[in-house]
Amino acid sequence: MYKRHRKLRTSAVMRNLVKDVYVSKEDLIYPIFVEEGENIKNEIESMPGIFRYSLDRIDEELDALVELGINSILLFGIPKHKDECATESYKEDGVIQNAIRYIKKNYPNFLIIGDVCCCEYTSHGHCGILDENGYVKNDETLEVLGKIALSYAKAGVDVIAPSDMMDGRIQKISQVLEKNGFHNVALMSYAVKYSSAFYGPFRDAADSAPKFGNRKTYQMDFRYSKDAIDEVREDLKQGADFIIVKPALSYLDVMQKVSNNFNVPVIAYSVSGEYSMTKAAALKGWIDEKAIVMEQMYAFKRAGANAIITYYAKDVAKYLNESD
Repeated sequence: MYKRHRKLRTSAVMRNLVKDVYVSKEDLIYPIFVEEGENIKNEIESMPGIFRYSLDRIDEELDALVELGINSILLFGIPKHKDECATESYKEDGVIQNAIRYIKKNYPNFLIIGDVCCCEYTSHGHCGILDENGYVKNDETLEVLGKIALSYAKAGVDVIAPSDMMDGRIQKISQVLEKNGFHNVALMSYAVKYSSAFYGPFRDAADSAPKFGNRKTYQMDFRYSKDAIDEVREDLKQGADFIIVKPALSYLDVMQKVSNNFNVPVIAYSVSGEYSMTKAAALKGWIDEKAIVMEQMYAFKRAGANAIITYYAKDVAKYLNESD
């Protein structure tokens, strides 16, 4: 006699009774692009439905998130001026520093995560300080990252998320925060971040495409599978509190490996290319957008993600509200 597995699928009530993978609004982290200037609400052409906001218009986005029940946001800044050394990134009155202070004052219930990287602030678009040959210098870049992290902490950020992929960045930021008394600012490390073609639309959104070359000398090679665990282990040793796996959808195997090997929160970053491909197909009427998006969300959770950074966060919250 063979086992009849279909007995547990006979009705929606039965399927809901036995399910063991859950997605909730509390799992969602929504990225927001903050642009320096005034009266800015510009849709990103390659990411339909996603906008860049100036601080005087950002209430539109934040109010919508409050209404939907989304509590966590990830901030990216687009400054007016860029230079070779990313000096705008750590200014006390920089675009993200001002945004953190404004949101903390006016929307105190948000968990604010500040992405720490140089790419949005450098004239060349790379994630660090260059030598004369155009190579990103590791240790010199760490000094800048430490300054950015400290400026965010002073502004009131809850979580620092360094995305640069320099070796030793978690240790450097941990030391800077501890030295300056910011003992409760958590570190969400992009420990597993691959050099990926899925980032294209983000680079449109953040004006962060490299002016030459690529980021393959510091972001991970997706053809090599053995360094992910070591990257995570090293960042945890240096003081990381969360681990991000980025991109998410094509790296579910890596996410599950990280989740199985380490007892820390794992964050899936469903990146811009994943969003844009799904959105484009949905706008063409080729797919059921809601069904596809929710299937992706459950895949991330099934692979071990505790939370999900996604440009679809508002839509997912709406879907969950409808099901409630």
